[in-house]
Amino acid sequence: MNQELRHTSRRAAKAPSIARHGQLKPHGAWKTIAKVAASVVAVALISGSAVAAYAAWDLASTAKPTVTLGNEAVLEGVPDVGAMEGGVNLLVVGSDSRQGQGMGFGDPEEETAVLNDVTMLMHISQDHSNASVVSFPRDMLVNVPECTDPADPEGDPLSEQYDVKINTVLAHGGLGCVVKTVEELVGVTIPFAGIVQFMGVAGLSEAVGGVEVCVAEPIEDEYTNTFLPAGNHTLAGIDALQFLRTRHGVGDGSDLARISNQQVFLSSLARTLQSNGTLADPVKLYSIAKAALANMQLSDSLMDPTRMISIAKALKDTDLAKIAFIQYPTAYVEGGAVAPTDSAEYVRTALQNDLPVTFNTEAQESDFASAGDPNAAPPAEEVPAEEVPAEGTPTDAAPAPAPTVEALPSDVSGQTAAETRCSAGRTLDDQ
Repeated sequence: MNQELRHTSRRAAKAPSIARHGQLKPHGAWKTIAKVAASVVAVALISGSAVAAYAAWDLASTAKPTVTLGNEAVLEGVPDVGAMEGGVNLLVVGSDSRQGQGMGFGDPEEETAVLNDVTMLMHISQDHSNASVVSFPRDMLVNVPECTDPADPEGDPLSEQYDVKINTVLAHGGLGCVVKTVEELVGVTIPFAGIVQFMGVAGLSEAVGGVEVCVAEPIEDEYTNTFLPAGNHTLAGIDALQFLRTRHGVGDGSDLARISNQQVFLSSLARTLQSNGTLADPVKLYSIAKAALANMQLSDSLMDPTRMISIAKALKDTDLAKIAFIQYPTAYVEGGAVAPTDSAEYVRTALQNDLPVTFNTEAQESDFASAGDPNAAPPAEEVPAEEVPAEGTPTDAAPAPAPTVEALPSDVSGQTAAETRCSAGRTLDDQ
């Protein structure tokens, strides 16, 4: 048993049962029929073919039980995602639970946990012109608000917590509590969310036909059995999953380096989805929807097929240079955890005001290497700092126009989907 699995085993002893993932809603016959009917409409609108009924039944039959977030009221009267004031916010949680994942990731009875080791917030602007994907480090300290107990929704709520690692919130109060914690952290409402486990990531990567990644230096990681020589690789299934999981094989071996590696993958995924027409192809969208429904536990709000598809299609024509992957800015504190820095306010401002962001080139660290893609879009122009009014300027002068972009400071790292970068590998000799 390797070191990482031993750590997981120790965590499992403190973890509550898997049932605490979220409030599971009963599925009576009426709800199944309603789901199938909604699916028929959604698929028919996209494909317009006679196979719509079968496709909708197939989608509904693979769906997992849903999770109630408690904020679904914000969606009442909203006809489509383009009408959502302030844009669309969707939280994706990657759980390290081994339950139902087979023996390839350790004994699910002995080595499982319920930790949200990946927590990402995707924001799509209201006009669909830009998007941001914010990754929150798993060891980041957060305050957790009072949450509904998923094991006893009608009983007393779970107490607030202070200065706990964000990756413990899923075990504490389920998906709804993770959503509520991130909502309070960044100051936006998040009506959509989903949990994905190991095999779900593998299935989704296969549904898109694989993702090409660039590796600048060899990746060697015995913990995830990831060994990739320098060069370009098209990854799907378990290979894609392990590339996203590897920590020891990239950068300095930290979780922050793993986030950078995941951004290499996600930016390439965004380019793939736009270049191969997936977001405009009913058949490809169907395969992705089926993989998501079969492998993810979704919020009630995402079980509306028309809404799922409208969210995917919202990014169909978004400029790749305006799809930003942001690492939430943190700094190490005592005990090896990390805490948000003052620069996090810039990220929150962008999310709250539905603004695109630009990166300061000084923020790009050695975890990446440029691939020199000649087709990559040029970097966005830096936005000049607001000028200080000259002495004697009338106080009743017209106010400055509202900002149209948020320029991130130098300690906020990340990249856009237009940038082709290579993962900086780490060999066994360096570990």
